[in-house]
Amino acid sequence: MQAAMKDGEMTGKATYDRIKARYWIETAYPLADAAAIMAGEQSTGTFVRVPGETDELRERHAARVERIVELEMVDRPSLPGSGLPKGHIGPVTRRTAEVTLSWPLANMGPSLPNLLATVAGNLFELKPFSGLKLLDVTLPPAFLDAYEGPQFGVEGTRRLTGIYGRPVMGTIIKPSVGMTPEQTAEHVRMLAEAGIDFIKDDELQADGPHCPFEERATAVLRVLNDYAGKTGKMPMYAANITGEIDQMLRRHDTVAQAGGTCVMVSLNSVGLPAMTALRRHAQLAIHGHRNGWGMFSRSHATGMSFIAYQKFWRLAGIDHVHVNGLQNKFCEEDASVIASARECLTPMFAAPHKGCEIMPVFSSGQSARQAPDTYKALGSTDLIYACGGGILAHPTGPAAGVRSLHQAWEAAALGVSLSEYAGGHAELRVALEAFAR
Repeated sequence: MQAAMKDGEMTGKATYDRIKARYWIETAYPLADAAAIMAGEQSTGTFVRVPGETDELRERHAARVERIVELEMVDRPSLPGSGLPKGHIGPVTRRTAEVTLSWPLANMGPSLPNLLATVAGNLFELKPFSGLKLLDVTLPPAFLDAYEGPQFGVEGTRRLTGIYGRPVMGTIIKPSVGMTPEQTAEHVRMLAEAGIDFIKDDELQADGPHCPFEERATAVLRVLNDYAGKTGKMPMYAANITGEIDQMLRRHDTVAQAGGTCVMVSLNSVGLPAMTALRRHAQLAIHGHRNGWGMFSRSHATGMSFIAYQKFWRLAGIDHVHVNGLQNKFCEEDASVIASARECLTPMFAAPHKGCEIMPVFSSGQSARQAPDTYKALGSTDLIYACGGGILAHPTGPAAGVRSLHQAWEAAALGVSLSEYAGGHAELRVALEAFAR
């Protein structure tokens, strides 16, 4: 294992057969020593040199410290349980830094579960660190050869919905749980007639005895097919198929046979291998819900960034993923939401390899009010704009709620303020009054 390099220096040239991961760390150890511990723990080393760990083996398989960029010093540890260098005497100095490690692809092969074990394994528990977070991963194209990536992505989602030149306007079935299949279907009928493009189950709505999955999905899609037969427009319905692998495959087939175009899966509940199995079976778009994401992101000092997180799931095969929304009900800052959405629309691999772009889903307390800021910050209409209360709680009804969203995005695209545009658009004017913050 090579020693850590100074800022800006690289150990070796970037090649197509190496995996890179970038981390934020906080430690009382010398930075070079801390980085070397990370590299050893996640490749050929352990806490002591062992027989068989030859120089030749280390040259072929040890992780390399590619870069260390020192950041600020901190007064106290961000996380409990960290240790000090052996024999340390005197005041404790803790430094933070960004560290980039790399591994030969040959260590684990193009395997997403084993990649995750390598770049996000036992590192987080290591005693030398009072903070450690995975910030990004860069992968060789062999991963794209091994995994199928998104089947539909941005362009396929537009083709399935027939929506071009603007966001796909979406909503969530509310109340989340408690309705029967027939009540859910009637609720969906109302949403379809209101002009919505995309409707999803709440992640809490699964396969309970009061609302069995097969009955619910069949009833909802019967309503949507009837609506499409009358209007020519088929809203996309993301039915929540989260479950055991065999259940998900059966539920996918139920949706496909009923004429659906999309299924939804709770990513953190099923894991990467289950998602890969579903993608290899799927004929429908896969809507990825990141519920539980706060476990990875809530602390600045541990977990992983969404930038890294979404790359695993893109390769596994999702076509959409939630990124939160601006001025949301959660704790995430707007800049983080936009960075996440931009990353979904950014190719993972350089030409000539395909890019794996997927559709970001803005949700969480969204209404007509956030449209201009979202458009200005993202610079794109390639998104699903999912509003629950922003549609259903519009004072003059859901249809007016949907129209208010269209009007808000029209104003954003024209560069006209919402207040000015609302002067000639009653639905938008009422929405701005109702959802004033």
